[in-house]
Amino acid sequence: MQVLSSIFETINEKETVQFLQSLIQVNSVNQPGNEKGVAEVIKTYLASSKLHVEVDDLGHNRANLFVTYPNGETDEKYLIYSGHLDTVPTGKVEWEHDPFSGKVVGNKIYGRGTTDMKGGVAAMILALKYLEGAGVKLKGKVQFVGTAGEEVDGYGAKTVVEKGQIDKATAMVVSEPSENQLFTAHKGCLWLEITTNGKTAHGSMPDQGINAILAMNELINMLQTYQFDYTPHPLLGHPTMNIGTIEGGVKTNVVPDQCKLTLDIRTIPGQDKDSILADIEKMIQDITVRFQSTYQIKVINSMESVGTNETDDFVKLAVTTAKTHLNKELYPMGVNYYTDASVYCPHLHIPTIIVGPGDPKLAHQPDEYIEIDKFIESIRYFMALAIDYLGVR
Repeated sequence: MQVLSSIFETINEKETVQFLQSLIQVNSVNQPGNEKGVAEVIKTYLASSKLHVEVDDLGHNRANLFVTYPNGETDEKYLIYSGHLDTVPTGKVEWEHDPFSGKVVGNKIYGRGTTDMKGGVAAMILALKYLEGAGVKLKGKVQFVGTAGEEVDGYGAKTVVEKGQIDKATAMVVSEPSENQLFTAHKGCLWLEITTNGKTAHGSMPDQGINAILAMNELINMLQTYQFDYTPHPLLGHPTMNIGTIEGGVKTNVVPDQCKLTLDIRTIPGQDKDSILADIEKMIQDITVRFQSTYQIKVINSMESVGTNETDDFVKLAVTTAKTHLNKELYPMGVNYYTDASVYCPHLHIPTIIVGPGDPKLAHQPDEYIEIDKFIESIRYFMALAIDYLGVR
């Protein structure tokens, strides 16, 4: 489309970089989140545009954000651009560049959230701003939804679903890091906190106590040989299990009366998480009977796996858009992380893809950065996809 190529030329690299820097400079590490600060920066930036901006205050300096393109003729086609406003902590390793500076070095912008995922958020916002600034009249509705709390529990997305705020949506793009490649499936998760309880005794008389760490060790050995019941997914392969943390005991010369473990299970479409939980609970039940101890098992996070078939019309359109407007070949792939789509898709049942400018390998890493050329490319892609999907009038 000739009009689109001319709009591409209006993208001001300096402006786009400065906008992303303004988001990075708001510390929205979760916890506590502070997503309202990010939302307010975006609202201020868009004040001179005709885009409709709504900050949904969730209390405690937390918020969701809705940016709606003006004058959609119909919502028969209703496209959601999705991103989250929080980030993970910076970690204990010292950064070479201030994680909240957005410092530019060559082709890279450094800072916490550049990749995951303020870069994707900024690209979607800028795509709508440049389209609106060029006077493009879209036939359908496109709306950016920025959420709180994705990095911990999907709090913001769950609130959107509970309030029915995007129930009429017909397709969704999530700008989590993909290096501008096309992900059409991602894994879900089941995080468990398992506690074994024993009885203290003097360390010189272990037979007088019940060692909770030894009971947990039995469980660890069984988990290492556990076999999931599943059919391999063509894009995601197989499920995984990782023991993330373990703690127990009070002193060297005391038999430990408690041990706690956290478990990170990543699931694929078709798996039954209730069955997995039941299997693990049966293991720990058998162990604690033998040890004459007790246990607790708690689900601390549960997110659904997501998959849109590569034959879906929206997926085909996503591929065609990249080829037509960016001369870029995209192929449906899968990714191991989960997104807010884990919350949205079971409720909305709409085709969903993940395309974002960040590098997945840099997510949650020290000296996280985003490449400026990929950032600009994603702005172009989100502009083109909105036009191709919704049409112009």
